[in-house]
Amino acid sequence: MNYKEEYDRWLTFTDLDERCKAELISIRDNDDEIFSRFYTSLNFGTAGLRGLMGAGTNRMNIYTVRQASYGFGKYICSLGDDAKNRGVVIAFDSRNNGVRFAKNAALTLCGLGIRVFVFDSLRPTPELSFAIRHLGAIAGINITASHNPKEYNGYKAYFEDGAQIAGEQADVILGHMQSTDPLTVNTASMEESVLTGLYNVIGKDVDDAYVKCVLAEQLPLSGISEDAKNLSIVYSPFHGAGYKLVPRVLEAIGANVTLQPEQSVPDGEFPTLKSPNPEEREGLTMSIELAKKIGSDLVIATDPDADRCACAAIMPDGSVEQLTGNQVGVLLCDFIIEVLRQNGSLPDNGAVISTIVSTLLTRKICEQNGLKYFEVLTGFKYIGERIAEFERTGSNTFLLGFEESYGYLKGTYARDKDAVVAAMLIAQMAMYYKNKNMNLKQAIDALYERYGWHAERTVSFSISGAQPMEQVAVIMKSLREDGGDNVAGSKISALRDYKSSVIKDLVTGTESKTGLPVSDVLYYELEDGCSVIVRPSGTEPKVKLYVLAVGDSSKDCGDKIDKYVEFFSAKLQ
Repeated sequence: MNYKEEYDRWLTFTDLDERCKAELISIRDNDDEIFSRFYTSLNFGTAGLRGLMGAGTNRMNIYTVRQASYGFGKYICSLGDDAKNRGVVIAFDSRNNGVRFAKNAALTLCGLGIRVFVFDSLRPTPELSFAIRHLGAIAGINITASHNPKEYNGYKAYFEDGAQIAGEQADVILGHMQSTDPLTVNTASMEESVLTGLYNVIGKDVDDAYVKCVLAEQLPLSGISEDAKNLSIVYSPFHGAGYKLVPRVLEAIGANVTLQPEQSVPDGEFPTLKSPNPEEREGLTMSIELAKKIGSDLVIATDPDADRCACAAIMPDGSVEQLTGNQVGVLLCDFIIEVLRQNGSLPDNGAVISTIVSTLLTRKICEQNGLKYFEVLTGFKYIGERIAEFERTGSNTFLLGFEESYGYLKGTYARDKDAVVAAMLIAQMAMYYKNKNMNLKQAIDALYERYGWHAERTVSFSISGAQPMEQVAVIMKSLREDGGDNVAGSKISALRDYKSSVIKDLVTGTESKTGLPVSDVLYYELEDGCSVIVRPSGTEPKVKLYVLAVGDSSKDCGDKIDKYVEFFSAKLQ
């Protein structure tokens, strides 16, 4: 069936939701739009679904949510009655259609005889990860598109360990999805589901248990002055799910918290933001203005589902320095090591986990402090897998996991990045350095002076056209066939191709295995100590370039980054 036939089938479906029907009628004469919506189906993978909201097989709507939930539900049913009874925890954030999609997911599962535990209002993604483990559920679903623009929504699928599903599980779920028509998936009635005990509402009790676990990850600060403890913070939840629990945790550790009022109202339109992505400084503008006005020390912001956390330091001259995700990660790493060592509780088998696209400095810090460093693919589920391995084998004690995109976790109560615990640790770290008459910008500069200068930059290249994902594949294929031995004049010492799982040493000519799962990633190790990584985005038609620089100074690092970005810009557009 071609895209026009599928469009007609949806349009003429008797029980089509009125909202979807009106939308499809409005595009009747727009062939490009019809093609975009119906030429394919949203891809279901280890990150679940993510896409533009709207009517069509290639959009997020109640029908694609039902189809995904049916596939997930059939997989759970295959595990037996115990799995069905353990149930599925369902959460959502402030995005438009969040409640609607969550209820459709829940009632689809109830239609298969699976218990569900649905949060009574929006909650952070990490709390969902925690709740799965806390309630002993078999799985979890979160309706969120994280930091994507307001037009997007998504469906994240989690398993009993609290981490996102594995690749083999996603394949089985996808198979079940493809065996059913999204328009005809059965859903149970709310009344019957509540009456039979399949549909359950959860809320405050889970919040309290979660916050208790977060607060247990406080570091034992000693000798901190009252002035440093009374750190002044302006906090913004970006109209999202952090609006209650982040202030609650910050106040519990003694910080003086002021909410950015306009951005503390949950709203899927994100009316005060061009983008709800805390990596982009523009989103922090209103909080920074408020912080300057009231004389705060620090700005903290979390994305709509409160799994990413950004911060900015207010300098003595009134200027503001927003730290990158890599800078916060290495500062936290060093801070945790220093405080635990001072307290006499740094474990001999301590370990830090980060990703192949994150700063090279973490490894150096761990090596110089006698700790293990583990590198994983992009995606916090891989960090979660390492944590589970540590617990299973007793080989290492987990200290910190982080991604360069503002995702951090300390503690084993969850298996996903957690902006709530990150906000608490960043605040504690700011107290620690304030006690030394330093802010976080001064702290990162001091870290570079001690370990060597590092800098990183991530550049996303958006790919347009009718079939942009296919064009992304063409770009990656071209890079693999390039055959060059240098990047902007710097010799390639080793090339890692995670798709073929091979590392080629271009100096010795030897080959070895990456030791990580297969992924469409190219990693260039350069003779000057820098690294450049290219990979497609997992959720959008983009190719992402990561430059990890090492140099003699901040300027030297910046010059190298500029050179490598310019070199790849011609290849990735």
